[in-house]
Amino acid sequence: MFGEEKLWSRYLQRTAVCVAILISFFPIFWLVSTSFKPIEEWQKFPPVWISSEPTLQNYRIVFAPQAAQEFAAKQHGAISYKVSGSAWKAFRDSAIIAISATALSVFFGMLAAYSIVRFHTGGDNYAFQFLTVRMFPPIAVVVPMVVLFSMLRLADTYVGLILAYTAFTLPFSIWMIRSFIEDVPEELESAALIYGMRPFDAFLKVTFPLIRGGVLATALFVFILNWSEFLFALTLTTGHVVTVTLQVANYVSASSGKLYGVQAAMGTISTLPVIFFGYLIQRHLVRGLSFGAIKR
Repeated sequence: MFGEEKLWSRYLQRTAVCVAILISFFPIFWLVSTSFKPIEEWQKFPPVWISSEPTLQNYRIVFAPQAAQEFAAKQHGAISYKVSGSAWKAFRDSAIIAISATALSVFFGMLAAYSIVRFHTGGDNYAFQFLTVRMFPPIAVVVPMVVLFSMLRLADTYVGLILAYTAFTLPFSIWMIRSFIEDVPEELESAALIYGMRPFDAFLKVTFPLIRGGVLATALFVFILNWSEFLFALTLTTGHVVTVTLQVANYVSASSGKLYGVQAAMGTISTLPVIFFGYLIQRHLVRGLSFGAIKR
């Protein structure tokens, strides 16, 4: 009897895991599938799961906006496109901003986390104070930031968005890296100091190699936040700087609304840098996410 209950319990667990996996991957499937659909299948009911006539037209429009007008001409004016520039600029701008902001956030987050853990800077609740900043909804600070950035002439600039993204993700970096540093025994650094190392050298040569996986894991999560951010990019720019998320919003039609196929193509392509970055650091990523699982 107990054997049957155990068997049913295992069966239900596996079924629940499979359902969770299907639910998690369905948006990705729908995104990729829609990116290859012709326009008449974008909003068709019942929905077309996989197009029988796949097309690369959506991807052509992403990288060559003039393809939209050519396609409109072939449709005898059935659809009017508004496509603002090529996606190359959006990818370039997003890469500059996201990489720079991620590097600054992780660097200063690592220094702050080390100071909090080793020197108890700010007292016992200082780390929680950083975390409360992250809890504020971005919409609550957007208007003051627009006014401040306009006064400082940082609106619609790379520097402005880099500073905004760094400030927005810094509490996240501090909180994550802090947990990795806490799992490194302080005695290792003390031994290094006894052998004549300076405090900075002890951190660089003893602690950092041990938390490198955690730092890279933090960098990946921060990069995803910066790469996919929309609100700050929308409110702090006016057209000179265009991120990937803003470029997706530019794909609209005067007669048919949003160009879902083109947006899906842009969304599919924009996930590739994250996948590529994750693949490069996968060895360190596993180490970082499992670091500290076995407590001393």
